[in-house]
Amino acid sequence: MTKTPRPAVVLLGAQRFDPSLSAAVSELGVAGRIATITAGWQERESEDEELSAHLGDRTVNLRLHARGDELFREDPELRDAHRERQGSLRHRQDFYRIRLEHELEADRVIRSRAAPPEILAEQVQASLDGIRELDQWHLGLCARIRTEFETRWDLANRPAVMRHRREIAEILDGCEAIAIAGGHVATLINRLSVFGFADLVQHRTVFAWSAGAMAISDRVVLFHDSPPQGPGASEILDAGLGLIPGVVVLPEPEHRLHFDRKDRVQRLVRRFEPAICLALPARSRVTWRDGVFSSAHDVMQLRASGRAIPFAARSRKVTT
Repeated sequence: MTKTPRPAVVLLGAQRFDPSLSAAVSELGVAGRIATITAGWQERESEDEELSAHLGDRTVNLRLHARGDELFREDPELRDAHRERQGSLRHRQDFYRIRLEHELEADRVIRSRAAPPEILAEQVQASLDGIRELDQWHLGLCARIRTEFETRWDLANRPAVMRHRREIAEILDGCEAIAIAGGHVATLINRLSVFGFADLVQHRTVFAWSAGAMAISDRVVLFHDSPPQGPGASEILDAGLGLIPGVVVLPEPEHRLHFDRKDRVQRLVRRFEPAICLALPARSRVTWRDGVFSSAHDVMQLRASGRAIPFAARSRKVTT
């Protein structure tokens, strides 16, 4: 029996100033309606005229941010529980960040010490192992909190949630693809989660960029080498939908990464191995289907050597 190939998932660079989404849509031969998710724009969610025009005015906005507000008005008990959970996640993020900053500072000091090469390599590896262990612990904790929330509040069977999920599914029945925009990544993750998109997207081509691309990976990594508030420290925010496992998505690297700092690139790559780190500058895109990358345009892969090189898909398998 021949296995039916799953629809493609396409990650793209930022679309605001130099959009390339229509080219990606044409490349995959998507001719039908496209459902759009702009929940990351929050209150500006409905201001999607440019996006719709770029896609030939054949889009329907799923209104996930507005739907979330409607849902919580209809179900105040769930609203209060959700707020409590979000507060819990924020507190845990703060404590994780405190521990992470200490681990990263220890790693910096260790790397600057003079010692016999074999001893220094041993200690650098031990430092890296500590950072990786902390990352995995935090990622697992976030996933567990979300799972416990869905189970405790029987999310899939609450009447208001069921109604919205049913309405979304009916809209998606008339759509060939889904386009997920960027914006506030935490808001986007929450809306995708509460409306059950891990299941809803399984049989449709997905295009995602910026925070949208981050949200469909299996781990959301916040990163910035030179943020306005001071020295940057990459951190795990949460688990994403996991549509493309084993990939750390790094949008807008031209504004957030110093490719000339090989030491920083190297540490980032080694920290998240065996996942691969893909940088998505403007006009870039990469296509994934059935566990392999089938094509890539202007995507950069960060390597353990500290270099960033053009990513050659060539049906490369994803390592999880």
